[in-house]
Amino acid sequence: MADDELMRAARLLDAQAKAARLFAEIEERGLVAPGQGERAVGDRVRDLANELFGTTRHWHKRIVRSGPNTLMPYRENPPDRVIGADDIVFADFGPIFEEYEADFGRTFVLGGDPVKLRLRDDLPQVFAAGKRFFEEYRDITGKELHAEVERLAGDRGWELGGWHAGHLVGEFPHERIDGADTESYITPANATPLRRTDRAGRRCHWILEIHLVDRGREFGGFHEELLTLG
Repeated sequence: MADDELMRAARLLDAQAKAARLFAEIEERGLVAPGQGERAVGDRVRDLANELFGTTRHWHKRIVRSGPNTLMPYRENPPDRVIGADDIVFADFGPIFEEYEADFGRTFVLGGDPVKLRLRDDLPQVFAAGKRFFEEYRDITGKELHAEVERLAGDRGWELGGWHAGHLVGEFPHERIDGADTESYITPANATPLRRTDRAGRRCHWILEIHLVDRGREFGGFHEELLTLG
């Protein structure tokens, strides 16, 4: 079992490293650009993943959102929008590498709007602080971590954009704890410890998902990656 857990951890970290490289290439190649439609950018990122890694599957829908569409949580499907010259854009992709899921999200700012730039820079800081909080408390629950992420966001003048702040991740298809959806998410309804094993006795691994929004200015940003590894 110990060897299996080491292998699972290594595979998840490798999947995330590939996703990080994919996002670095997105920026290097300037795929997020004014005048491009969100869906067209998403298709180009899909093609780039195939080019770099031979990736043909994604465990969740490919998301590129800009402007007011960045307010929308994952489950919404806003109409396609053309990216503007002074815009904010986030991308959220879940490619599958050798049957292991990655889930990676980053925010891009086009132009020099200081509030959008501040949001972009706050996102990884909130993520890092949330991860430190998780590491500090051995028996932390989903409810407790969600409350801390909400506090961290509020201290910086933002709101959370969705009903949860992360979820389980693992081998494809996407892992769930049988019969209890709330226990699969970092959400106020999840009072179970995040450090636990699933019904097969394997360690649960988590994604921390930071979606911050400014509803008055009608935009948001997004940042996510592994919480329990790295």
